[in-house]
Amino acid sequence: MKLGSHLLQRMLALPPPATRDLVVQRDLRVPMADGVELLADRWRPRHGGAGLPTALLRSPYGRKGPLGTMLARPLAERGYQVLLQSTRGGFGSGGVFDPLCQEREDGMATLAWVVEQPWFGDSIVLVGASYLGYTQWAVADSLPPQVKAMIPQATESALTLEFLREDGMSLETPFGWGVQIAVQERRWMMFRQRAQARRTTRALSTLPLNRADLVATGHRSDYLQDILDHDAHHPRWTDADHRKRVADVTVPVSSIGGWYDIFLPGQLRDFLTLQSAGRPARLTIGPWTHAARADMPARTSIAVREAVDFGLAHARDEQPQEQRAPVRLFVMGRETWQDFSSWPPPGHLAQRFHLQADGGLSRRTPYQSAPDRYHYDPADPTPAVGGVRMTADSGRVDNTALETRPDVLTYTTAALDYDVEVIGEVNAEIWFRSSLSHADVFVRVCDVNPDGRSYNVCDGLTGLSEARELSCAKVRLWPTAYLFERGHRIRVQVSSGAFPRYARNPGTGAPCATATTLRAADQAVYHDPAHPSAVILPVRQPR
Repeated sequence: MKLGSHLLQRMLALPPPATRDLVVQRDLRVPMADGVELLADRWRPRHGGAGLPTALLRSPYGRKGPLGTMLARPLAERGYQVLLQSTRGGFGSGGVFDPLCQEREDGMATLAWVVEQPWFGDSIVLVGASYLGYTQWAVADSLPPQVKAMIPQATESALTLEFLREDGMSLETPFGWGVQIAVQERRWMMFRQRAQARRTTRALSTLPLNRADLVATGHRSDYLQDILDHDAHHPRWTDADHRKRVADVTVPVSSIGGWYDIFLPGQLRDFLTLQSAGRPARLTIGPWTHAARADMPARTSIAVREAVDFGLAHARDEQPQEQRAPVRLFVMGRETWQDFSSWPPPGHLAQRFHLQADGGLSRRTPYQSAPDRYHYDPADPTPAVGGVRMTADSGRVDNTALETRPDVLTYTTAALDYDVEVIGEVNAEIWFRSSLSHADVFVRVCDVNPDGRSYNVCDGLTGLSEARELSCAKVRLWPTAYLFERGHRIRVQVSSGAFPRYARNPGTGAPCATATTLRAADQAVYHDPAHPSAVILPVRQPR
């Protein structure tokens, strides 16, 4: 079902406020199981606030600023009382912050405290994005009966573990977040953000990387050391992984994400788990990044609207006013919203687009040909341009300059004779060999306009540890929903990195944290009948 601009206007339009006369009770003390007290602010209407459904937000980012004005206030104006709590160890809350690993126990203690308060009514809705969404998943399988719904946004139940894959470490996001947490309460930090950003950028190029925290923050950080030393399977992260809780959720869940969001694969995994378990869930994915300022108004408006329509309805044991399909996706390229019955949507089948010897890309099997070659030097790494990042230039950007680099290969279809709609999981199989044993393969799909400009759609990276031997590198790209219009061309980039989004592969096999030597490599990409390199796109089939 295709939905036009009128739907977008309806999605962004908030219900009128019931009141603008609010009271904020500051610094309520919430006791934890170990005696530590966390601070919380309660937003409520000046008159009649007691007994309203409670929206609970647990945040490591403080209780003032955007969280208050963009989320707590509009919810308190539209039927909620809002409890905005600072997580352990930050902004006045007691204890020491151990990122990701304390939210289950503290979340359960907070819920137990809320339901005992004299102002509490009979219902709670869990709300919030990113880390605030993660705190919802931490308690999701053991919710008290007063919790009626969850609205996690731009988040997932294992959070940073996708970044710490053994076969390709995503450096920029977890490191940048760790620095943000480490310095955010320093005096005058609001006025030092640009200088801090420069220090963080410089730190990402530090060798060895286990000294980068000193460069970025001036002191050692246990969390930053841990993300460099321990991959996703290390016991250090056991308490941070809440994937096992998702199937046992019993309340309705409305999940909101973005096609260029850093947590999208895990968010879709969580939705699939709910879907497979038959849990009441719905999904909304827009054309957004995780943190780009331009995306915030639309994404936040949709989140607030969902909290008011979906969340309040379930808090009152009613059905949401909008009866919609379980899955609502923004199809980029077409620039419209569409509703579907499930994820991945039915009717989209995997089709192989093969890399060709002449730089072409087509569905036909490639002819016999020599491999294409390029030289990768981690001392001059292939840069990250746009895509899945927490930077100002994230999302869809012009890739023309990137594609002129000698360490980036491109393969492009002829101009399309008809629209090609791609919705679902995207993968690539690249037959690859390196002069070194350790190498990375980065694959990106782009949309080339009739004027020749190339815009990134989705991408992914995998690392190889026996790259001297010719093998098929299987790369999982970010999921997407994209219409390649008639007259456009589909392009595939192949390279060996996207720095600093992904850590540089030093080529030596040394651990990421301690590597000090960078070795350049000669890479080869094969595309012949015995080695049919291809990107695999879920293409909508004709009806």
